[in-house]
Amino acid sequence: MNSTMKNVMFWMVAALVIFLFWSVSSRIQNTETQLTFSDFMGQLDRGHVAEVIVTGTGAGSQIDGKFKNGQSFKTFAPPQIDDLVNVMLEKDVEVTARDANSSSWLGHLVAWTPIVIMIAFLIFFMRQMQGSGNRALSFGKSKAKLSSSQQKKVTFKDVAGVDEAKNELREIIEFLREPQKFQKLGGRIPKGVLLMGPPGTGKTLLARAISGEANVPFFSISGSDFVEMFVGVGASRVRDLFEQGKKNAPCIIFIDEIDAVGRHRGAGLGGGHDEREQTLNQLLVEMDGFESNEGVILIAATNRPDVLDPALLRPGRFDRRVVVSLPDVSGREGILKVHTSRIPLANDVDLSILARGTPGFSGADLANLVNEAALNAARLGQKVVKMYDFEEAKDKVLMGAERRSMIMSEDEKRTTAYHEAGHALVAACIPESDPIHKVTIIPRGMALGVTMLLPETDKHSHDRQYVEARIAVAMGGRLAEEIVLNQTTTGAQDDLEKATELARKMVCEWGMSEKMGPLTFGRKEEQVFLGRDIARHQDYSEDTAIQIDQEVRRIVNRNFERARTILTNQRTVLANIAEALLEREVLDASEVRMIIDGLPLKEREIKDVVADDNGSTEAESERQAPLTPPILQNPGSVPQS
Repeated sequence: MNSTMKNVMFWMVAALVIFLFWSVSSRIQNTETQLTFSDFMGQLDRGHVAEVIVTGTGAGSQIDGKFKNGQSFKTFAPPQIDDLVNVMLEKDVEVTARDANSSSWLGHLVAWTPIVIMIAFLIFFMRQMQGSGNRALSFGKSKAKLSSSQQKKVTFKDVAGVDEAKNELREIIEFLREPQKFQKLGGRIPKGVLLMGPPGTGKTLLARAISGEANVPFFSISGSDFVEMFVGVGASRVRDLFEQGKKNAPCIIFIDEIDAVGRHRGAGLGGGHDEREQTLNQLLVEMDGFESNEGVILIAATNRPDVLDPALLRPGRFDRRVVVSLPDVSGREGILKVHTSRIPLANDVDLSILARGTPGFSGADLANLVNEAALNAARLGQKVVKMYDFEEAKDKVLMGAERRSMIMSEDEKRTTAYHEAGHALVAACIPESDPIHKVTIIPRGMALGVTMLLPETDKHSHDRQYVEARIAVAMGGRLAEEIVLNQTTTGAQDDLEKATELARKMVCEWGMSEKMGPLTFGRKEEQVFLGRDIARHQDYSEDTAIQIDQEVRRIVNRNFERARTILTNQRTVLANIAEALLEREVLDASEVRMIIDGLPLKEREIKDVVADDNGSTEAESERQAPLTPPILQNPGSVPQS
């Protein structure tokens, strides 16, 4: 607002000066009459001249005067100026002489005002261009933000689930506080720390915690802030950033998403010198060049370390690489404690069960889970967040939001029920498969129905039996439609894609094929400017390609027949699961097991939203939480249809 008012006031003053200049000039031009010397002599003879001012001596002297009627005039005298003065004195004209080198202040003002105005405008625009912020020529200045002490601080107490990374970074902060403790043993401060890990694991949050813990200046900037439309801007901003760092040393500089500027050089299209490469070259020089940057530590974060330039990753630039991975069970419980510390929880909420039931969740996923649970409780008018709210939020995060407004015909519902029943039955009958968590025919997200499989523990690698079990489960939906309804629909498209992709990875990447042996085929060429997997280098013959296709087909067909055998032998159970889905729409793991064991399902209590004694409300849906603790896995690897 202040900047806007300053601009408005400036233009108002400028307009006023121009108006006054025009007014004075026009008044002078309108009131002053230019006379020839003959006319002047005629007026003098007739006695009309009252007073004159003679400026200069000799020929060309300027005569400014007034007639007796008050009108001003101006003329120039001939060489006989002395005789003219005598004539004017005889006519009782008041004569004033003035040196030619001096003139009236008004004349000076009229002469210099345009020049002064032009100089003022020039100075103003130069100041605007050289200023800070988003002005015209400030593009060479760094856009790094210096954290202030008045901002709300995030400390390591607010970060959970990444204890190893916190210990690594605590040492950096301790070095900044007590450098002599390490230097007396010959150690030197690390020049750079690279935070690597999947999205949502807390890399930027760790950097904010470092800012809150360290009592040193902390500059933060994004990798995309370096390069813009002007050539040389990126390199200029890198220089300016490190100059600010040297002035404030010891300090920390944090670059978020460094892969935007640190990608591998020489991978672009065309042969010209790339502006991004020029920025990266300047960054390399500043980090470890001829000039030392003692006391300046660079911390960068990325989820694409594979595309970074090798020169950026060498020791001396990024001395430490800190992996910020997905949290384990204890890490997830700690993250849930941090995020639930600000919301009221009911007595039935057990964070350890939620932690065991969310393997593969990142810190951002867990934060979203807690937020969705709080929103669900607020939607029901509750004063506290209950375990039911967390279960509903977990289903929403894993499977997508329910679309109950979507109208499906009875035939489509029946087809979807048998499709999901096929997935569930095959998964329940194969020991190597992940356990069932929930089966629903309520449209969620982009799917008409979902079968959610969740592992019992965190999984970091998969064996061959597990991968083939996933292929068989993926084929179960299409086979159920084919066996019972004698039809095939487009709903199995995603299942077929996943099964084919898993089989091809078994052959080409994981060496899980008896025929092809422990080899990999098809080296990926990930062009960093064209996207991932834009090209695959075929480092094998055409005959090998035919064998790969045959082996992929053999693996898929083998598990296709495996699933067919299960569904054919358990056709009655398949029909029972499908009919239960049509009746209840949602089945949890215990209910599916009861149907397979031939036990009758328990009746569900359906209650409306009611108020308790404290004024809060309670809602029990038809879809209750599983009777056993939910067992989850990475959402990205869950077979859905």
